Amino acid sequence: MQGGAQRIGPRPPEDTPCTYGDRLRAEMDTLWRKVISRRAPGILPLLSGQGGDLSQSRDVTACLQALNIRFHLLKIIDENIAIRSRRLVEEHEGPAAVEGSFARVLDACPPMSPEVFWRGLQGLCVGPTLTAHPTEAKRVTVLEIHRRISRLLAALENQRGAAERAEIIEDLESEIDLLWLTGELRRQRPTPVDEIEWGLQFFRDSLFDAVPNLVRRFRDAVAPEHGLPDQAGPLVRFHSWIGGDRDGNPHVTVETTRTALGLSRQAALDRYRQGLEVAARQLSISSAISSLSVQTRNSLQSIIDAAPLPPDQARRNPGELFRQALSAIGRRISATPDGPAYAHVRDYIAELRKIEAALGSIGADRLAERLIRPLRWQAEVFGFRTVTLDIRQNSSVTTRALASIWGLSGPSPDYGSKEWSRRLRAELAQDELPGLDRDRLTPEAVELLDLLALMREVRFGADPLAIGPFILSMTRSCDDLLGVFLLARHAGFGPERLDLRVVPLFETIADLRAAPAILEELLRVPIARRSLESEGRRIEIMLGYSDSNKDGGFLCASRELEKAQRSIARVLASHGLLPIFFHGRGGSVSRGQAPTERAIAAQPSGTVNGRLRTTEQGEVVSSKFANSGTAQYELELLASSVMAQSLASAVEPVHPEFNDTLEALSDMSCTAYRGLLGRPGFIDYFNQASPVEELTMLKMGSRPARRFGAQSLDDLRAIPWVFAWSQNRHLISGWYGFGSAIATFRRFRQAEGDALLRRMFQESRVFRLIVDETEKSLFHADMEVAARYRALVLDAESGRDIFGRIRQEYEDSCAAVMFLTGVGAIGQRFPNMSARFERVRAELDRVHDLQIKLLRDNRNQPGQGVPVALMQTMNCISAALGWTG
Repeated sequence: MQGGAQRIGPRPPEDTPCTYGDRLRAEMDTLWRKVISRRAPGILPLLSGQGGDLSQSRDVTACLQALNIRFHLLKIIDENIAIRSRRLVEEHEGPAAVEGSFARVLDACPPMSPEVFWRGLQGLCVGPTLTAHPTEAKRVTVLEIHRRISRLLAALENQRGAAERAEIIEDLESEIDLLWLTGELRRQRPTPVDEIEWGLQFFRDSLFDAVPNLVRRFRDAVAPEHGLPDQAGPLVRFHSWIGGDRDGNPHVTVETTRTALGLSRQAALDRYRQGLEVAARQLSISSAISSLSVQTRNSLQSIIDAAPLPPDQARRNPGELFRQALSAIGRRISATPDGPAYAHVRDYIAELRKIEAALGSIGADRLAERLIRPLRWQAEVFGFRTVTLDIRQNSSVTTRALASIWGLSGPSPDYGSKEWSRRLRAELAQDELPGLDRDRLTPEAVELLDLLALMREVRFGADPLAIGPFILSMTRSCDDLLGVFLLARHAGFGPERLDLRVVPLFETIADLRAAPAILEELLRVPIARRSLESEGRRIEIMLGYSDSNKDGGFLCASRELEKAQRSIARVLASHGLLPIFFHGRGGSVSRGQAPTERAIAAQPSGTVNGRLRTTEQGEVVSSKFANSGTAQYELELLASSVMAQSLASAVEPVHPEFNDTLEALSDMSCTAYRGLLGRPGFIDYFNQASPVEELTMLKMGSRPARRFGAQSLDDLRAIPWVFAWSQNRHLISGWYGFGSAIATFRRFRQAEGDALLRRMFQESRVFRLIVDETEKSLFHADMEVAARYRALVLDAESGRDIFGRIRQEYEDSCAAVMFLTGVGAIGQRFPNMSARFERVRAELDRVHDLQIKLLRDNRNQPGQGVPVALMQTMNCISAALGWTG
């Protein structure tokens, strides 16, 4: 290796985080350029800051591929710098100095007794949920290379000899070279099984390892002051929609769900086998040297006897009871159902506890801590399942299935009629339901009944938590939810209480406003109430951020989501119940993404009671869980934030004037936002001034290839809606309406209103979060770039009208943010974010110009298909921004 690349490595004593990052970026840039000079030397002048139009390059695809690799390398470097910075802070100042750590939360908590502490946590458990939403533009193979690069950068941080360090640097260059040779575009749309394997790979690569570290950090932080109860429960329980979410995806069938369950179970068992083999190799404890009590011997022998060896192997490891016991557990983990397999995951955990206790009885606690306890912690979190597989379906499907069943005995009542509601409740109250002639049902109804039967089957299996709730998207009424209960009855669930959690998903503004009344009505239905109360008097409610944002704009959606949580919590409290809110967030501000700690701190008081679930979609999964260091931190940040909010003794003061003001701002913002969407020609503007039609060619998910464009507002789906506005740098879904609302409020309330708004910015957590996230969207928006996309609109007059409104609202929104924050420039308050974006801004502008040219050329030649270069521009823009949809 030549040049400065050899300098990548441990931090010199005088190295600050800033200089370390600058040095690492410079050296990785050197490796990147070496690869380009070898593979495509002709494009180096364009990539070396000499400017020029990318479209004039003889090899546009090579230029875009190089830029895409660079954008992703910068992100990997940022992750490495963040991990390293946290580690150095902890080494020098202690864990309480690390933002988002358990120790920091406890350090800020007021003194309290252990009883009060554990009661406040209320069984702390967070539920990250992996989804297969089509917002991950990177191929799985590319993600694997990114993980290896991340590991190599981590390896360089350790003190190493020159030869070893040079070898790692050569490996880094070879991985960058492999990125070049692999290419980033998918050539085929992934199947649901491909997506299932994609999700499980994060567990194999990072999450299985991250969880024991997470549990250990929690115990180390909590035990000194508050002790540890015998059964503290898992801190985290992973869920997945991959293979269970069939809303809009006919490729996800009952067999797909069964496959997902099987692959997830196998992933967990494979990891346990590996850990048991390691422990068995190392625990070479001889009973001839370490005397075991009769009780300990009997305990270990009971484990061995449960999975006896064949006679010809019975004398293996004589006198080494620990090895024999671990080998017996391994045989049970590997056994088929007709062998000595565990009947239930709790039996596996119980046997691991026996071995822990046996090691403790001979003073080998440290061996138990190193080799056995992490296995038990993994088992308590991952069970025999890896993830709890949620099922999601749209209410329109369940309604049609129920109509098909009722149609067997005559005309079905109309959905939404009094007769529909009456029949629902009458049949749910019956002890026995009539049999069904399945041959006369629609295929859709049969598939849904088979799915519910599979859910029932799994609930009575070796790990009941392998299957999660039935999430009903587009829940519009109590009847929608009762319909699922009745379908479950037809699938074999009992008449008294259904061992099935039905979770409503409230998505639009209207649904959020109707949610409290829907739940109130639901809880008056006896079978529904008995079934819902079975989960420890906690009821799970899912809230949709994407569709509510698309429906009413960012400010309005934020207000309605906050208001819905308060109202739902009050309704449930009146019935002696607690909510578990499941937040359906995406990767961008427009789809609910915000800093974890601050987003949870801004939740209304009484809505976080030790439990919280959130979706991790597409590129967010890889950004949080691609390596074990980042995964452990992200999980600790999530769990510690929920812990802090659950323990918070100071309830945010009630300011009626704040609520009234936020309500007024929400209404005015929504009016401005919907006014834009209702302008003549708006749909054409959206389709023509963005690559929304062409996005389908990226083949990001298993959902069928279908037109992403729209002829009416109802056709606009949330993911392509956000994706398209990001690609053309309008980003209206993250800020539009904010400026109008603030300006109108100030105009009417004058100086008094100005003072009130500034007080709200200082004192209201939710309003502060809205302002901060609006500012971030405004920072990433670029009206100069957006104006160039506007030129693609065929109706020039309509294009000028709509863009003129967008530009004016942008200027008003920037002015509103600067008024509230008192700063002179958008993004100034977020220097790290600004610095990251400035590193790619110039190159990103050139990619936008190329995309506009390619869009125009492609649309002028219909029927030619979407060129590879155009698809590459979409990947490049997504990589530079850090999100897709």
